[in-house]
Amino acid sequence: MTPTTKDSLCLHGEHTLCMPESSRKAARRRLAIAHGHLESIQRMLEDPNVYCVDVLKQLKAVQGALAGTGEVVLRGHLEAHVATAESRGDTSEIVNELMHALKYT
Repeated sequence: MTPTTKDSLCLHGEHTLCMPESSRKAARRRLAIAHGHLESIQRMLEDPNVYCVDVLKQLKAVQGALAGTGEVVLRGHLEAHVATAESRGDTSEIVNELMHALKYT
């Protein structure tokens, strides 16, 4: 039996984005926020009168938005893939894959 999400078929064993549409929407929203902050930083850096601390605050906001996006995607992966790994018999593969991915965060 293959689990399904609201908007697409979720095939475990294949590398697919298998998370509920609400999680995808939340991740896209957080990335849009980060994008807005990045654009703001670029404009700030073009202005020689901008205070460095104001740029640092915007950079921190981008980091927060990206961290929040990572949390949304991680939760989706945990719920869709990790929590069901034992029943599929691929626990070791899923754990190794996640450990490898988290080395880079």
